Amino acid sequence: MTNLGTAGIANNLLYFPYEIWQNEDSEVLFVADSFNHRIMRYAKNNRSGDVIAGGNGPGASSSQLSYPYGFHFDVVSNSLFITNAGTHNVVRWTIGAYNSTSIVGISGSSGQSATLLQHPTDVIVDPMGNIYVVDMLNHRIQFFLSGQSNGQTIAGITGFAYSNASCLNLPSCILLDNQLNLYVADQSNNRIQKYLRY
Repeated sequence: MTNLGTAGIANNLLYFPYEIWQNEDSEVLFVADSFNHRIMRYAKNNRSGDVIAGGNGPGASSSQLSYPYGFHFDVVSNSLFITNAGTHNVVRWTIGAYNSTSIVGISGSSGQSATLLQHPTDVIVDPMGNIYVVDMLNHRIQFFLSGQSNGQTIAGITGFAYSNASCLNLPSCILLDNQLNLYVADQSNNRIQKYLRY
C-alpha cells in the first residue's frame, strides 16, 4: 500500500499507523495514521488514499485530530468514533463531514474522574450504542451508556498498574465478541484479559 520504511504526509505514505479496519463488502481499508493526525481510506488495490478525518495538523478544534490511535466504524450512522490520545477524548466524525463532535471526555483535559480520560487508545460501540474506551494511562476500560458522558470502570482499577487479575497495565486495544464479552490487550502485562459481558 505505501512505500516500505518511508514515513510522510503524502496520501500514499503513513506515519505511525496504529489501527486498521476493512469493510468486508467493499474491501475499502481504513487506517489510523496516528502521527499524521488523520484517518485514511484506501480503495481496493489503491496505493494512494483519501483523508476522511483530520489531516489539518494536531489540535483540539473540531476539524483536527490529535494522535488518533483507535477508531470504530459505525455502519448505522456512517461515522467513525475516534480516540484522540493527544486531547484525551473520543469524537464522532461522519464520513464526508469536515469536522467532528466530541462524544466522551473533555478535549484538552485529562484526569481520573468519571467524565475524563487520559490518553485513550481504542474505542468500540456495541449494537445498543454503548461505548467502550481504552483509557490507557488510567489503566482501565471505561463504559459509557449510549448518550451518557459519565463512564463506569468495567476493567482495571483507576490509576493502578499492577499484574494481578483485577488490574491492567497500559491497556492498548479491545475487542467485543458476538456475546459482548470483552477482550483487552493488557500491553505491559504481556497478556490478553477476558471479561464477561457487562
